[in-house]
Amino acid sequence: VQLQASGGGLVQPGGSLRLSCKASGMVFSRSAMAWYRQAPGKQRELVANITNSGTTNYADSVKGRFTISRDNVRRLVHLQMSSLSPEDTAVYYCNTNWGRTFWGQGTLVTVSS
Repeated sequence: VQLQASGGGLVQPGGSLRLSCKASGMVFSRSAMAWYRQAPGKQRELVANITNSGTTNYADSVKGRFTISRDNVRRLVHLQMSSLSPEDTAVYYCNTNWGRTFWGQGTLVTVSS
């Protein structure tokens, strides 16, 4: 299983960013997917997840601002982030469980003016 995350970068407070994760080596349509993040000096935390049937779940800190979605044809999971604040600055990781836990390489999101 390989997870390739992309879309991170520098964005101003209040801005938006869309992360994508390309999955391979598994039956994507059968697998739940998730996004985690890890801010400097903090533990990795769950941001959002989506089941194989499309049910979503969000951390309280991102509800109403972030949207997770999946494209089973292209084997992609997206995280649309809006109203970003400096507190959202972190490395964002794509995650799935397929026999065991797999992590993508992470993509850095920096929210700063």
